[in-house]
Amino acid sequence: MIKKWGLSAAALLLTAAVILPGCASKEQAPKEALKSAATKAMTMTSYEMQSKLTVNNLTIDAPAGETDGTTGMVLNMLKNADISVNGVYQADPRQTELTLVLNLKGDMAMTFNIPMVMTGETLYVKIPSIPLLPLPETIVGKFLKMDLKELAEQEGVEFNPDSLDTKKAQDLTNEVLSTLLGEYDEKTYFSDVKPKDAALPEGVEANQVVRFEVTNNNVKEAITILVNNALPKIIDILSKEEYKEMLQIDEADLAKAKEELQSSETRAEFDKSLADLGNYLTVNKFQLNTAVNKDDFPVYQDLLMDIVVKDPEQGQNVSLSLTGSNQYSKINEKPTFTIGIPEGENVITMEELQQQFGGMSTY
Repeated sequence: MIKKWGLSAAALLLTAAVILPGCASKEQAPKEALKSAATKAMTMTSYEMQSKLTVNNLTIDAPAGETDGTTGMVLNMLKNADISVNGVYQADPRQTELTLVLNLKGDMAMTFNIPMVMTGETLYVKIPSIPLLPLPETIVGKFLKMDLKELAEQEGVEFNPDSLDTKKAQDLTNEVLSTLLGEYDEKTYFSDVKPKDAALPEGVEANQVVRFEVTNNNVKEAITILVNNALPKIIDILSKEEYKEMLQIDEADLAKAKEELQSSETRAEFDKSLADLGNYLTVNKFQLNTAVNKDDFPVYQDLLMDIVVKDPEQGQNVSLSLTGSNQYSKINEKPTFTIGIPEGENVITMEELQQQFGGMSTY
């Protein structure tokens, strides 16, 4: 069951992840507009961003007695739950601040608000107040300071500064995006949407909106293109020396993955699973819109996914509907950091935190 639908779900999510940074140059053809995306996005040296992901529906339709109370409680909490990230970024000197907000709904509704700051090799995370985990008042609200290089050494692994190289990550996204989009037919998967019909948020001015869409009618073809055409080429991209170092991927593992992907046994199993896909997956909607402004920068993206994953053998159907959005503003302007770099009494080290937890029995 997992093999039959897991690949399809992963394929859809992968497609969304790599297309999100898209942008266009004036009124280009939709596919060409997105193919030029990362090239322009790579010139973003600073910006403010707002991202949000909302679970509109998550239900399990199963025979009576097949789901327990814990599952029901979790589903109740996740339905209509949302996670948002607001942040500011600058490339030089490297500084990023993010505020992550998680809202859980249902009978055990709760909200987590977690500000974070990263400068160079140092990460600061504000310790939140957690209802189910009473923490000493002396540490709640303070920023936990973590030296990423020091932590890596403590874990016995070599610190990889390339993993924090935003420029290399942008280059990788560019190559993967161009390769992936090049495999899909423009007339089948891409279209222009009039900005006035794209339901853009107030304040977002778009010169062009491009839609990438997968339907229940073409999902088999879309996954086939991804697995047979795009993934082998993407593995070749990951094999480049600069990306292997950044991701710390072993070349032998990449070669093995490509060999297995193209083996006759894997192809036969994939073809069999794909032939039965209609019994396991229904795509009600999968749309990804990318809006660009008059300066050719991506200013807004939104994703709508509504699928049903079925297990006819167990008589279970899992319905998942979610929406996501990503908005950029003040691109390449002087950034304004609202949190700043934590210091003084507002900071607690890992050693101090461990000491506080060691004395929690007194609280």
